[in-house]
Amino acid sequence: MTNTVIQPEGWAPAKGYANGILAQDGTLYVGGQIGWTAEQKFERHDFIGQMEQALKNILDVVKAAGGGAEHVTRLTWFVKDKAEYMAHQGEIGKTYRAVLGRNFPAMSLLVVADLLEDEALLEIEATAYIPQ
Repeated sequence: MTNTVIQPEGWAPAKGYANGILAQDGTLYVGGQIGWTAEQKFERHDFIGQMEQALKNILDVVKAAGGGAEHVTRLTWFVKDKAEYMAHQGEIGKTYRAVLGRNFPAMSLLVVADLLEDEALLEIEATAYIPQ
């Protein structure tokens, strides 16, 4: 058995990467998700809107692999503006819980100079464990 590429139904094809890779042991690696839709279009241009969409994208990949929010074990956040992140702490928590509930995995946050997509304000990658 080999690793399985996970691509949520209806999503535009990933170019040169995979949105998710499910390993034989049930570990799911979710590639960095940004605040665009399944059609790779930005509908929101604010930090909270993009964060919400990125988390929904992560959850879509996890669900496509047979899991749920409770299976997410790690998140790594890459943000372009530390001050903007800090200014929205309350909204971040509220929006996070609205998408992923009260599952609080191990998390890291890095401030980066830029992201590949010019409109992206943040990127979040995830790891999940989905019992096989």
